[in-house]
Amino acid sequence: MPVFKNLPTAPVAVKKPVTDTRHGITRTDDYAWFRDENWQAMFKDPSILQPEIRTHLEAENAYMNAAMADTEALQKLLFAEMRGRIKEDDSSVPVKDGPYAYGTAYVTGGEQPRYFREPRDGGERVVLLDGDKEADGKDYFRLAGIDHSTDHSVGIWGYDDKGSEYFTLKVRDLATGEDRHDTLVNTGGDGVWAPDAKSFFYTALDENHRPSKIFHHILGERQENDRLVYEEKDAGFFMGVGGSLIDDFIYIDIHDHETSEYRLLSTKDLTATPVLVAPRQTGLEYSMTEGGDVFYILTNADGAKDFKIMQTPVTAPGRENWVDVVPHRAGTLILNHMAFARHLVWLERHEGLPRIIVRDRKSGEEHAIAFAEEAYSLGLSGAAEYDTDVIRFSYSSMTTPSQLFDYNMATRERTLLKTQEVPSGHNPDDYVTRRVFAPAWDGETVPITLLYRKDVPLDGSAPCLLYGYGAYGITIPASFNTNCLSLVDRGFVYAIAHIRGGKDKGFAWYENGKMDKKTNTFKDFIAAADYLNQEKFTSYANIVAEGGSAGGMLMGAIANMAPEKFGGIIAAVPFVDVLNTMLDDTLPLTPPEWPEWGNPIDSKDFYQLMASYSPYDNVEAKPYPAILALSGLTDPRVTYWEPTKWVAKLREKTTGTEPILLKTNMGAGHGGASGRFQRLEEIAFEYAFAIKVAGKMSFLPAQSPEA
Repeated sequence: MPVFKNLPTAPVAVKKPVTDTRHGITRTDDYAWFRDENWQAMFKDPSILQPEIRTHLEAENAYMNAAMADTEALQKLLFAEMRGRIKEDDSSVPVKDGPYAYGTAYVTGGEQPRYFREPRDGGERVVLLDGDKEADGKDYFRLAGIDHSTDHSVGIWGYDDKGSEYFTLKVRDLATGEDRHDTLVNTGGDGVWAPDAKSFFYTALDENHRPSKIFHHILGERQENDRLVYEEKDAGFFMGVGGSLIDDFIYIDIHDHETSEYRLLSTKDLTATPVLVAPRQTGLEYSMTEGGDVFYILTNADGAKDFKIMQTPVTAPGRENWVDVVPHRAGTLILNHMAFARHLVWLERHEGLPRIIVRDRKSGEEHAIAFAEEAYSLGLSGAAEYDTDVIRFSYSSMTTPSQLFDYNMATRERTLLKTQEVPSGHNPDDYVTRRVFAPAWDGETVPITLLYRKDVPLDGSAPCLLYGYGAYGITIPASFNTNCLSLVDRGFVYAIAHIRGGKDKGFAWYENGKMDKKTNTFKDFIAAADYLNQEKFTSYANIVAEGGSAGGMLMGAIANMAPEKFGGIIAAVPFVDVLNTMLDDTLPLTPPEWPEWGNPIDSKDFYQLMASYSPYDNVEAKPYPAILALSGLTDPRVTYWEPTKWVAKLREKTTGTEPILLKTNMGAGHGGASGRFQRLEEIAFEYAFAIKVAGKMSFLPAQSPEA
């Protein structure tokens, strides 16, 4: 029975055919006109969006609102539930650094964090930066945090008030709370202090939103007078700047998705030319951390596919001097590493589960920090100080709220600092979390993490939200998520498909889901749906698929490949116009993305491969399920015109009766709304769509929306 009834007429996009010929192949794009010709300027000033485009986006929003009008009470209820699980006046456990300890806190009703510090061993808290105050009067506001100088006298803080991810940096006097005159625009949001607290280094973005230059800013000087430290002229590389815990070096990190390069600037001479460590070599990745007289290097050099840790002298860091410290072990992927005065620490994943390894730098003795649950998540945050035996890590699972520990690496003592509070209540015993494995088309098995209530019937009748991402080697952790409980408590099975393209089963799992093997990602997700249907955790008609960004590409692909296996699809900021975007090297992320997807400009093979799976290019006359696409007008990562074009073509082609909806946030970018409660409103909207598609609108807990 249809759940979307009495809908108004859907917007029909005007066709303005544009042809493009590459490699002797001609394609026609009827909806290319949605790309504002002046998009770079529009990201900084959305008011200049072409009127015809704005009119269409507003018509789409009106249609979407009409289709979802009967869920307004449900959205309020979902929002109230999710907000009720948040401790509104929450505070982080401060991190010790010198004479102070630094942390963040929220006030009841506040959208933005407050950054504070207090005396190292406790005492009066001083608010250094009040996010709610800074955001006042702005439709969108995102903080980049605040980074204090070595002497704790000043801090760099940044903000984006458009959603375009062009950050403005300011300098605050931490004693008075007043901002100095220094104001730097069009930055990447990061800054690193020189040890004398008289200057800092930052990344500047060019007109195509690329982090192409590192500058040195002297306090009190105008931005146009800042010294250019390094310029990356290859548009295919990202770049960032960081600093060591012991303030001896500034790191310039240059990388794409498969190659990296570091340049070092000694803080003993801030005017020197950065020193190259190891020149970029396609496929060679490495990252560095301080170790006093050595650097520790995490790398895939010498065929170490799952990475190893090497060391090199600070005085001669070149590739020829790297020696193994932690050897490569196939199947055990080292994710990150950090070093302290007496210990080397790294986070690794073995057989799909994370663990933290601690090594005594003097004796070489190692031990692991691990947990016993079937599926869980670990986070290694380390410490802000180098000369310490105490590090910090977090633990959670789908049923266990997040726990924060201090860990003494010498005594091996764990100290529980904080357990995530769920004010509205949470009983882990009411839920089941499982790790199951779906057989893939080629004999591989795809891990799936499941969360559901113990009383849910596993007879195929339960609705399911099946989430997937599958790109860039990003692993979706099996961590605690209070929001999804609003679905689970309504009888949903919440499932995460750990598909190829991530590193859930090692680096090879990533390699086999990128470039010419990209379609494995889509097939794995469909295999997960097949398994859940076959094992009666749910059924095809009850599955609502969800993914965002590169996971939105996944949503578009599975919609074309197997629309009959999904009752609905939620595609957030979806990367669906893959071929056109990868052919446009003026877009912010296109050249750096070629190592992930392939370069269709140079390669006919990659052109044809992308043409075979690009969601926009493969929309056909077939019955599509109900689809909700979400977009941000100022999104520099997945531009608004991608989902707009996709929805227009889907609506033109579908032979079914289910609605194709587009919601464009006219005041936000890739991450959606910026405030913590504003973000919950967006999640409540998405969940309301899933509940409506699943036909569960009649199941509302006995709780008022105002609760």
